[in-house]
Amino acid sequence: MNRFSDFMLPPAKSTTAETTDALFHFINVTSLIFLVGITIAIIFFSWKYRRRSDEDVTPVISHNNKLEITWSVIPLILVMIVFGWGFTGYMNLITTPDDAYEVRVVAKSWLWEFHYETGFVSVNELHVPANRPVKLIMSSDDVIHSFFVPDYRVKRDVLPNRYTSLWFEVTEPGESIVYCTEYCGTAHSNMLATVFAHTQEDFDTWLETAGSADDDMDPVELGEQLVTRNACDTCHSTDGTRLQGPTFQGLWGSEREMQDGEIVVVDENYVRESILEPNARITKGYQPVMPSYAGTLNDRQIDAIIEYLKTLQ
Repeated sequence: MNRFSDFMLPPAKSTTAETTDALFHFINVTSLIFLVGITIAIIFFSWKYRRRSDEDVTPVISHNNKLEITWSVIPLILVMIVFGWGFTGYMNLITTPDDAYEVRVVAKSWLWEFHYETGFVSVNELHVPANRPVKLIMSSDDVIHSFFVPDYRVKRDVLPNRYTSLWFEVTEPGESIVYCTEYCGTAHSNMLATVFAHTQEDFDTWLETAGSADDDMDPVELGEQLVTRNACDTCHSTDGTRLQGPTFQGLWGSEREMQDGEIVVVDENYVRESILEPNARITKGYQPVMPSYAGTLNDRQIDAIIEYLKTLQ
């Protein structure tokens, strides 16, 4: 069964994954048994009762009580088993343990923000303790997204103007991929994140030191890392390629025409406004799809990005 599971499904890395997989396999195996059995019965009866001569006449059969009861009761029993099994699993998935560690999740086109109790915000990287329940409280800043971790067998829509939640408990340290499974625009397929599961001790250490490594970093180097870390390169290239947003190459100091005809020089004020209030002024030829990074990037980080943009001539 383990080999079959490995072939059909990704690794099971949460406490609820085995129950979900068991129901999945039950439905598949039961369906396969019925498929094979019914196919054999069709072939057998087609051969046994084939017409052999013009004198063969099919007898009139009005009904068969035993057969009709059998093909009604057996599916009913199977449906009740699947319903009970599924309902039990569903109740388990929506009942969060009391000792769960909470992480605030904000979905934006096209990235995931994770807010921790210390105030630290990570983008496209979710850090959690293993062997402890984790509750995600999620909302969207723009359109409908969907948070899906195949390894944990958890999936929940993330909606604007409303909170949704899910929980999971990772069984061992490791990494898993987060997908958005609700089409949310042109860069939907790039809306990926990674879950890093740590031991409790390593998680506590990470939480205490998160973000502190940036303090002594050169501003240009920090800016380059922030552009990658915050998924800016999903929409803005650094080599002149046109993506969803203007390329960063040669952007600094250039004149940009806005949709209302205004000509703007790309300087510190313009970059800062574009990061914190991206829809205040939209470059001509582009759509207003950039999310705001207010509350995600502090002043020092914005300054570092500005210093990095200055080097992309």
